[in-house]
Amino acid sequence: MTQNSPPLVLPPGLSRTLATLQDKDRQRLDDAITRLHTVNGRLWNAEDRVRGALLSAAQVADCKREIDQLNAERNALAERADEVLGSLADAGRADAPLHTETLASVVDRLSVLTLRIWHSERAAARDELALRRVPALHGQREELCAALDALVADVVAGRRRLPVPARFKLYGRDDAASTEVKPSRHLRRVLAFGGLSECGKSTSAEFVQRTCGAQRLKIGFLLRQAAHREGLADPYALSAHRQAELLLGELNRFADAHIDMRLFTIESVHDDASIAELKQFMGDMLQIVYLDASFAVRVERSGTTAQAVAAKDEIKMSRGAHQVAALADHMIDNTGSIASLRARLLRIAAPPAATALREATPYGLGLPAAVASATADFTDAVRAYGPGVRLVALTGSPGEGSWIAGWSDLDLLVIAEHEVISRVHEALEQYRTALGGAASLGPTLVTPGELTARRLTSRLAFVLHQLQQGSPVLHTAPGLELPTIGRDELAFAAVRELPQVILTMRRLRANADPTTLRQLYKHLVLACRLLLREHNQWESGPDQILAAASRMPGLATMSAPSLAEIASAWRNGDTEFVLKPITSAVDQLLTWYAAQLAA
Repeated sequence: MTQNSPPLVLPPGLSRTLATLQDKDRQRLDDAITRLHTVNGRLWNAEDRVRGALLSAAQVADCKREIDQLNAERNALAERADEVLGSLADAGRADAPLHTETLASVVDRLSVLTLRIWHSERAAARDELALRRVPALHGQREELCAALDALVADVVAGRRRLPVPARFKLYGRDDAASTEVKPSRHLRRVLAFGGLSECGKSTSAEFVQRTCGAQRLKIGFLLRQAAHREGLADPYALSAHRQAELLLGELNRFADAHIDMRLFTIESVHDDASIAELKQFMGDMLQIVYLDASFAVRVERSGTTAQAVAAKDEIKMSRGAHQVAALADHMIDNTGSIASLRARLLRIAAPPAATALREATPYGLGLPAAVASATADFTDAVRAYGPGVRLVALTGSPGEGSWIAGWSDLDLLVIAEHEVISRVHEALEQYRTALGGAASLGPTLVTPGELTARRLTSRLAFVLHQLQQGSPVLHTAPGLELPTIGRDELAFAAVRELPQVILTMRRLRANADPTTLRQLYKHLVLACRLLLREHNQWESGPDQILAAASRMPGLATMSAPSLAEIASAWRNGDTEFVLKPITSAVDQLLTWYAAQLAA
């Protein structure tokens, strides 16, 4: 119940009997009875509203709909309670006298009587009739509790039978078929943000919208849209169950109209009852996120006075906003840094997943024997550090089978907990020593937390995508979870990364000579790869990338030498004959790129 309603206290005999139930059944029953008492309190308030105030015809109609819906919920909850209470009966006495009502019906009457006593005591200060009625009501409650305890004892002993609990009641319905709305097949995931004033709900929803492409919606907007669609004057006067139906109906409409949208956010969750009902409809498809922060922190962030924040809190708490915490799938302590908050949000909005990765040995990557041996020794060394080292992989050309001695780098990815990275440094020094001059080592060290928080460079995102597409790894720890990287994300990352690549390529072109040949060529290939991603083309291998880029609209064929020719010239120190065609290809691409972006 809310803070403005009395609790329901069951009689001692019934309470002792319920203690013998299994935990699962006792929890189901406690939930059903608690919700039944809550619905009865709301039903009482709805009937008071329709009888008391001067309402328009539309408002009266809304109240009547609410009362019908609450009565339907009341009966459904009573039937749910009877499913458990019925198990108390002794099934062996089919000849026992039949009682006139079920145990849940008596509990329902006790709930209503408890409310009547509470309301009468509140009215007694100003109403003489109510004052005289209170002792009689307490007497009725004592008699009802005694009768309920006696009935429970008779039922358990097999001296009485209970009737079938189904009520078959219809409230404002033309038939008995269920009309409950179900989630659309296009509605995949919804994050609902709750919390008190200035706790960061809007900031969080905006961040998820910006980083994950979520559709951000306001609960008030959805309810108003639904009310307008169905001709309701005040959707907030409806029951929690009915509000949840309206919310889900509007979410379904948005999802059906935007079938490519994979994530929705709704805010702000101020009513614990309606979000609980929505959770019943949607299950894990709905994730409730509750943001918490101390009052002092929230006042400081608000830029207003403590009194102003407290007043807003009071309004939200009167609707049950603070009780949403008990329903939350995710509790976020938002008293720390923005980096911490965003990391938690991204793990919720784009959760990492266990990925089946393909393991291989260095000897199967086409590396020279000395390089493969040094790589195997390094892998064995860091594997011995235990679960703190989560993954080791050679990325780029070794994974693609195009590594060339004397030309290609060894791009190494190590995912390790921060606490063991200093030991990885030691293993890297031994790795470099073992390699000698056979290859240049380029290590990337990253923690699992950085990955699951999606603190990724474009290059690292591409590497993870390649691993998830089947590029080999040298070591992976059990249970490793990685962010799922899709092609759409890589295409957007290409847009952000390409300007820096173009600027670097211009700088290298301005100083083009045999010593910068290798860097200039690699930036040419990288720029073409990024441009192709924007066109949803996913070529691999430098020769294939340059050939595909030459087919982009308006760009003539770039006559660059093959990778084998360039690598051979580089190893032999004979770079003059390949430098000119590479600089020509760079000039050609830069001219084309400038023309594409000209005003």
